[in-house]
Amino acid sequence: MISRIDLRGDTLPEGGALRDLLPRAEFDVEAALEKVRPICEDVHHRGTAALIEYARKFDGVELEQVRVPAEAIKAALDALDPAVRAALEESIRRARIVHRSQRRTEHTTQVVPGGTVTEKWVPVERVGLYAPGGRSVYPSSVVMNVVPAQEAGVESIALASPPQKEFGGLPHPTILAACALLGVDEVYAAGGAVAVAMFAYGTEDCLPVNMVTGPGNIWVAAAKRYFTGKIGIDTEAGPTEIAVLADSTADPVHVAADLISQAEHDPLAAAVLVTDSEELAAAVEKELEPQVAATKHVEDRIKPALAGRQSAIVLVDSLEDGLKVVDAYGAEHLEIQTADAAAWAARVRNAGAIFVGPWAPVSLGDYCAGSNHVLPTGGCACHSSGLSVQSFLRGIHIVDYTRDALAEVTHHVVTLAEAEDLPAHGAALKARFGWKVPTQ
Repeated sequence: MISRIDLRGDTLPEGGALRDLLPRAEFDVEAALEKVRPICEDVHHRGTAALIEYARKFDGVELEQVRVPAEAIKAALDALDPAVRAALEESIRRARIVHRSQRRTEHTTQVVPGGTVTEKWVPVERVGLYAPGGRSVYPSSVVMNVVPAQEAGVESIALASPPQKEFGGLPHPTILAACALLGVDEVYAAGGAVAVAMFAYGTEDCLPVNMVTGPGNIWVAAAKRYFTGKIGIDTEAGPTEIAVLADSTADPVHVAADLISQAEHDPLAAAVLVTDSEELAAAVEKELEPQVAATKHVEDRIKPALAGRQSAIVLVDSLEDGLKVVDAYGAEHLEIQTADAAAWAARVRNAGAIFVGPWAPVSLGDYCAGSNHVLPTGGCACHSSGLSVQSFLRGIHIVDYTRDALAEVTHHVVTLAEAEDLPAHGAALKARFGWKVPTQ
């Protein structure tokens, strides 16, 4: 059901050589880019008409309008199962606690007497948020995108989610209900690259945005790449990943359950166990069989995900080696199920989010930990962060110098300008002092 990679016995290679030994899904965004390019440009030129045509072609629905009516959003909340509503409200409450504490404040530094640099934080004016709606419905992704944007102070928030044939061309009602709970009333029935193009270019109904965030399939990732530079993006999200660093103290029942929990997302989802315990590896392999058989989405998602090249049990000589492996892998979600898990977690350098010990499974982070589940995939955790309030803020430096403070440093500026053969840079200062460098 899941393969093994045995890295025991030899010194582990470094950097890219080690990454090349580890499992990873094939996710060719560049190839998808060529397919989304004409779609994006069609939306640019035809606007809403193109959106309606692609809804018919890709989603099998006939739309009269792309923007979701306010009454449909309200009706979705009114019809929401009370237990689901309570769970979403708790997810929102916890996410607000965490994200509100991330807000940055303006800070002024006195560089010299009379010379200051202030850094102020300004939110992006308008963002487009994407909530997937393919194999599963993700109201949790609505929460994870909207809450940090709101806590950052973004004034204009629009959300898109694919139209659903069984709901008359509207996005899934639970998506709409989550929007209602969060006070988001600008919602569009648009999916994939079409939705990203709508946000980037704008249409008759939707004003263009400054930034697009949210997870999605390869077409969403390709569209984000296409528009990078025109708009800001969070990340080119690929298939979800879980890595578990575990030793002989880990419970194989927990480990198997957690691997399966991510495998049920998608046949390309990655489930990786890194362990120095042959006994644990065997116990997890044994435990996977009955747990998989007892759950849902087995043939179309879980089995292909666990059997795919992106999933494996990786055997190492020691936890030290295991730490090197998970740092090279840079998992979206990393669980530490070892003795003294907190100490090992503190040493991890590369992960989207880290889950410490047996009572912090990834599923908690997906919904109600308070953390954000929009995280870097495909090894991007080696250089990128998950979605947060900071994602929606821009730091702007404000430089304020007096005449004396400028005079004191002018000779350095002139010297550096001339060293770079940019004499007009220096002249801009000389002009303020009668074209003479002030005497020091």
